[in-house]
Amino acid sequence: MSYLNDLYQEIILDHNKRPRNFGELKDANRRADGYNPLCGDKLTVYLHMDGDLVRDVSFQGSGCAISTASASLMTEALKGKTRAQVEELFNGFHSLVTGATSGDDSSQIDLGKLAAFHGVSEFPIRVKCATLAWHTMQAALENKEQAVSTE
Repeated sequence: MSYLNDLYQEIILDHNKRPRNFGELKDANRRADGYNPLCGDKLTVYLHMDGDLVRDVSFQGSGCAISTASASLMTEALKGKTRAQVEELFNGFHSLVTGATSGDDSSQIDLGKLAAFHGVSEFPIRVKCATLAWHTMQAALENKEQAVSTE
């Protein structure tokens, strides 16, 4: 299990140092801002939706390692997904980082590299860091104009 924890830590560190899909998405047709006042994380999520499909997604902003890595891995996971698949990923990720084990289908989906965040549930204050990008992405999907806050 130590090897797996080391691998997960390496994934998070890599996505923090070299975030994927970082920067403004020029052809975005949805966007939302998010803020975590406890940690100081601030980000904007950009989506290019083609009907029900996430054609492209990016983010920009600044935050702690958990927040940045989560946003980076989220953008990789969402490209090419339908809205229903995005919702399924959100629910699975949220269950993972909060330690929820409801036994429903959302906790049984394959999260791929997102599984690197399994240890976050042991640090409740870090859950807000890990989920900020996800809540901001949902606000963008719903075209909400009000900024998302973890408070």
